[in-house]
Amino acid sequence: MSSESELTDGTDDPISSSDPLVDVLRALVVAVLLAVVGIGVGGILVGAVVLTLLFAGVGVTPLLSIVISLALATGVGFGGVALGYLRYRGLGIDYVGIAVPSLRDVAFVVGGYVASLALLVLASVVISTVGAEPAPNTTAEMGMENPEILLLLIPASFLLIGPGEELLYRGVVQNRLGEALPAAAAIFLASLIFASIHFFSLSGAPRARLVSISVLVLPTLVFGTMYELTDNIVVPALIHGAYNATLFSLLYLTIRFAGMEELPQFVAAASLPL
Repeated sequence: MSSESELTDGTDDPISSSDPLVDVLRALVVAVLLAVVGIGVGGILVGAVVLTLLFAGVGVTPLLSIVISLALATGVGFGGVALGYLRYRGLGIDYVGIAVPSLRDVAFVVGGYVASLALLVLASVVISTVGAEPAPNTTAEMGMENPEILLLLIPASFLLIGPGEELLYRGVVQNRLGEALPAAAAIFLASLIFASIHFFSLSGAPRARLVSISVLVLPTLVFGTMYELTDNIVVPALIHGAYNATLFSLLYLTIRFAGMEELPQFVAAASLPL
């Protein structure tokens, strides 16, 4: 999305300075800080609630832990940080672009959904061919042991995961980068930042985690591109939600009807975002 030179960061100083390099560095620092703060706020909220429940004698089951994470980390954490940043800069929600999808937007949603899954399949084939080892996603592994969690994650993909993550990483992070960089660079950097935060939601060796992160960058590039083309945050949120819901559904069906005991590489390589 295009930036406006008069936007400010909550002070009397304009976002744009006389030095383009300073603008770029400032945008990068803010983008990374937003990602870190989003994760930090979500983690603190989840930790506080879990500790409170434990002190109250309430057992925290895997299903309950997922519910808490979805509501507080993804919803309140990511969404709250995004809205807080907009408030800090004196910007309205129109900064991220939000509207009922038009027929054109729906076409981009369908195209983006197909493209993101196609890239996932292609990346999985490449990984299998070269013999690289992806890192399993801890949420997917938890779903292997507790399939009912996957049934919760399917609607949550549309209601919390897609909207919360896209609001922060596309609506705020990508837009902030776009104020100092060309659209293509902003899309790539926002996708790289988003993929990198999943390092700690993966299990396995660091090298395997990097393999999964490199795969995760691909669908997020699609999310960012569709957002740039439509200026409507609802579009990447729907694509993101549909992408996740599809993978969670496939995993659930595989567990129930194929008696799977190990995480399939198709899902392991996907690094399901949460």
